[in-house]
Amino acid sequence: MTKNILTLTVNPAIDRTITVDRLVFEDRAYILSRSDAAGGRGINAARVLANFGANALAITTSGRQGHKFEEQLRQDGFGKEIVKIRHNIRINLTITDRQGLSVKLNEVGPIVTQAEQNRILKGVEKHLPGSSWLMLCGSLPPGVDAHFYTKLIALAAKHKVRTLLDTDGDALLHGIEGEPTLVKPNQSEAERLLNRALITRGQFIEAVQQIKTMGAHSAVLSLGGRGAVAASKEGVLEAVPPQVEALSPIGAGDAMAAALVWALDRGESFGEALRWGVAAGTASSKLPGINLATLEETKEIYPRTQLTKIA
Repeated sequence: MTKNILTLTVNPAIDRTITVDRLVFEDRAYILSRSDAAGGRGINAARVLANFGANALAITTSGRQGHKFEEQLRQDGFGKEIVKIRHNIRINLTITDRQGLSVKLNEVGPIVTQAEQNRILKGVEKHLPGSSWLMLCGSLPPGVDAHFYTKLIALAAKHKVRTLLDTDGDALLHGIEGEPTLVKPNQSEAERLLNRALITRGQFIEAVQQIKTMGAHSAVLSLGGRGAVAASKEGVLEAVPPQVEALSPIGAGDAMAAALVWALDRGESFGEALRWGVAAGTASSKLPGINLATLEETKEIYPRTQLTKIA
């Protein structure tokens, strides 16, 4: 029986995307379109996984007035486990223009009580025996213990389930200490984690090696249009995509995380998984708004993504 790939989104959102003719300061812009979608890093990752043919199960929360969010989620073709919480989930606003510029404004999210946190833990634990991976995605809402992901990594390890950690701030710092299988910060998240600017290729390589030594079995540093560098038991690797016209980078990191896990779950080498991840992120960046690459769109980029072993 094929095992599930679980994604957890503790802090989901209604993603509201407004497309304008141009983004400029101190002048008016005209709204061309607007749309709402059930969002969050883990939900986006589940969409990509399902499109790639994996058995994805998204675990997430929903608040008192979460009917719209849940209705939108029902339209997706992957499995869902919704843990009810008292307060309403957040609304995240993205304003994007036709030139690919975007502004993203995120609410911090609702208060999640200790009892609700325990229900989330139990919701994840019951699915671990039938799963191969647990993807821990996105920020933690206010009041949630910064060690929350650390507990889940330990819980997954007990069930021999591999883990991907994709978060920021203290949740990232403490989560890495829990020794996840794979951690995937982007450049800004890595800079906050290491408390220094990362500008040159040499600094990226040094940073990803340092992040791995902090506890993760493997680390991938996502660099947007420049691809990614990674440190794993296969050594230090770099994957560089072809140059494309990027319309919207939003969701590209989620597509990358999903494709990485999808490829590793299929038994691909870490280097090949990195190529798939960068290809999926690049293919997603070519799409407008919060649109995620299909397997076919990723396959178009994959052969043109160059993999190099650095050390």
